[in-house]
Amino acid sequence: MKLSPLWISLKIAVTATVITFFLGLLAAWGVTYLRRAKHVVDGILSIPLVLPPTVVGFLLLLSFGQSSALGQLLNDMGIHVIFTWQGAVIAAIVISFPVMYRGARGAIEQVDEKLIHAARTLGMREFTILRKVILPMAWPGIAAAAALSFARALGEFGATIMIAGNLPGKTQTMSVAVYTAMQGGNRSLALQWVLIIVCFSLTILILMNYLTGRGFQKHGRGRKKGGQA
Repeated sequence: MKLSPLWISLKIAVTATVITFFLGLLAAWGVTYLRRAKHVVDGILSIPLVLPPTVVGFLLLLSFGQSSALGQLLNDMGIHVIFTWQGAVIAAIVISFPVMYRGARGAIEQVDEKLIHAARTLGMREFTILRKVILPMAWPGIAAAAALSFARALGEFGATIMIAGNLPGKTQTMSVAVYTAMQGGNRSLALQWVLIIVCFSLTILILMNYLTGRGFQKHGRGRKKGGQA
């Protein structure tokens, strides 16, 4: 059993999660305080969550293929996306972004608006409020969203195989390895990869539950102290 799909999956998932974390957090922060067309913007940012991954992969092929303007521009710059691990990273980012965005937005919306208004009256800038007020209060929910985003990127299959293909040692992730093993009639190998994916996913879910539970306990203690005061 070659472990290259494991390392490729981890490399893709970690890279995608780092990028998605910042993009999703900034998008969540912006949409939370958006006044106009909020629902439209939210729908656009969340649409990969409801589209079949193969449809997302097809759209990525249209966007980054050599027949597209963006694909030609990247090709002229020596940047290749199709059938590369970078393409798999892009697929993982697009698929996992809504998970990070919606989780972070939910956590940010739970922050007491009175604290934000108080910070504004003290003359804090919006980015400073995000860094010193919102993030410390919403951190458990944001961390849980990042964990789920990582799990989503780690298990991505449909969009990945469409844009990055199935190249052993290059773009073959664990999910693709399961498909390949089953296509080749090697059920024992497929089962091994399934067990590894299940173990990773279960660990991430336990971590997410711990983070969210710890956040609720912290907020609960804070409310009790406020009530006693």
